[in-house]
Amino acid sequence: QVQPVESGGGLVQPGGSLTLSCTASESSFSRVTMAWFRQAPGKERELVAQIRSNGIINYIAAVQGRFTISRENAKNTLYLTMNNLKSEDTAVYYCNRIPPWAWGQGTLVTVSS
Repeated sequence: QVQPVESGGGLVQPGGSLTLSCTASESSFSRVTMAWFRQAPGKERELVAQIRSNGIINYIAAVQGRFTISRENAKNTLYLTMNNLKSEDTAVYYCNRIPPWAWGQGTLVTVSS
């Protein structure tokens, strides 16, 4: 079964930036809607941003203007560039198809001074 692999998380100070990457070994990657999700401690997993196969992008209000989702279909890779990070962005970040394949392990982003 397909299971995405996320990377790029880490500890960053408030106001800092990080870029997350995700690869999925699936031949249909370029034809599916891909998304980033996050799960903060004690909270439900939530959708953060999605990008359709035709390039249409949507963000939740909390990250609009700070996060950028992009994809490189030739490399089966999804990216999330996060700027002006805030403490409330601290979470485990996952990528997946909509509807989802199996979930990967995610990558932890911690925003703290």
